[in-house]
Amino acid sequence: MAFETLKTAILLLLDEIEKAPEDVHILQESLREKLSEMRALGLPVPEDLEAFERALEDESAEDYFNNLPV
Repeated sequence: MAFETLKTAILLLLDEIEKAPEDVHILQESLREKLSEMRALGLPVPEDLEAFERALEDESAEDYFNNLPV
């Protein structure tokens, strides 16, 4: 049951990210929390979600460095 509940919550977050890409940084933290819950419960994290999480992290790091004053 926990797997299905977390999976549904993650799907809702992904839908929100798609609808409001300007809020991706806020929603990214929620996604990380849900994936961490899955890992803590010993549940399998789908590879596509892990890849998406890594892509968001890479994008966040790039945004950080793009905003540094020169």
